[in-house]
Amino acid sequence: MNATAAGCAAIALWAFLALLSRGAESVPPLELTALSFTVSATLGLIVVAARGRLGVLRQKPLAWLHGVGGLAGYHALYFAALDLAPPAEAGLLNYAWPLLIVLFSAPLLGMTLCWNHAAGAGLSAIGCLLLLVARDGGSLRGEAAWIGDMLALGAAVTWALYSVLSRRMRGVPTEAVAGFCAASAVLAGLATLAFEHPVWPSLMAWASIAALGAGPVGGAFFLWDVGMKRGDPRLLGTLAYATPVLSTLLLCLGGYAPWSLTLAAAALLVALGGFTASRGDARAG
Repeated sequence: MNATAAGCAAIALWAFLALLSRGAESVPPLELTALSFTVSATLGLIVVAARGRLGVLRQKPLAWLHGVGGLAGYHALYFAALDLAPPAEAGLLNYAWPLLIVLFSAPLLGMTLCWNHAAGAGLSAIGCLLLLVARDGGSLRGEAAWIGDMLALGAAVTWALYSVLSRRMRGVPTEAVAGFCAASAVLAGLATLAFEHPVWPSLMAWASIAALGAGPVGGAFFLWDVGMKRGDPRLLGTLAYATPVLSTLLLCLGGYAPWSLTLAAAALLVALGGFTASRGDARAG
């Protein structure tokens, strides 16, 4: 599998993140983060050890701050958002991260922003605004839903920063992600004991946690790291905008979100906004 194809595989796995998270909705968000990362860390460390590459875990503090902060921070915010806000809307707000990657590339990587980036930002913003205004038939929204929205947007910002800054971490081997997952599991576990009341997951929840740790909260990290560092980020950025549409469709098919024309319009606007923002970059190379 080449690097760009690896990144595409990560995008496909992330389409299942919201659906699998709802399958473990009885588990508090920090505990879900800890358990999912425990699965991914265990699987990752087994593979790294089998390849005789455990030495790659010796990285500088900055690499650990970037890896653990991005992985643990994003998923704690995202799972908390799903716990407070309706899953389809929280998922779409979270999937502003592909657009934010484009916008952050200018100040952080020195890339030029063009008219298409502004147009894309506008389309995606309209899609998000449509969700916020139309939810619950235009009625006043509860405080928890608003907090969930903010957490979802915070997750988007966190993942965008993690992804963009990873291009400055090209010297850090992909195998080190296993160590970042292990550290994230420990931090999330401590936070669970401090701020939540842990529960014993049901059989359904355990199955969802195992699937999360193997896929969207596991293998996808390694694939994305390869794609961002050695693949074609322009193509990956374009394809990433399909993720919110696929994620929302899966939630609806799974019975976790009601289908509506408003939801469809918002999903298409977010995807169209991201695609528009990526067009100039695709032509530039």
